[in-house]
Amino acid sequence: MATDTFEKALIQLEKIVTELEAGDLPLEKALKKFEEGVAFSRFCSEKLDESEKKIALLLKAPDGSLKEHRIDSISMSENDPKEGE
Repeated sequence: MATDTFEKALIQLEKIVTELEAGDLPLEKALKKFEEGVAFSRFCSEKLDESEKKIALLLKAPDGSLKEHRIDSISMSENDPKEGE
């Protein structure tokens, strides 16, 4: 697998899914594509897990506690950092 970013891996995974859903591949080629898809899926999952850990570190309070936030409730406004909590 020659992919180094989440975005590239996701694009490749989407292409593989489209090919497999078409149902036009011979069995051996479909199995190979499936294996490639699993590898891309694992890569994407690992990248998402890494990102989640980084976000958790960024949300850690000064006292060391970690308050869990829903992603859609986190405010990007610098004027009111408590908005959405």
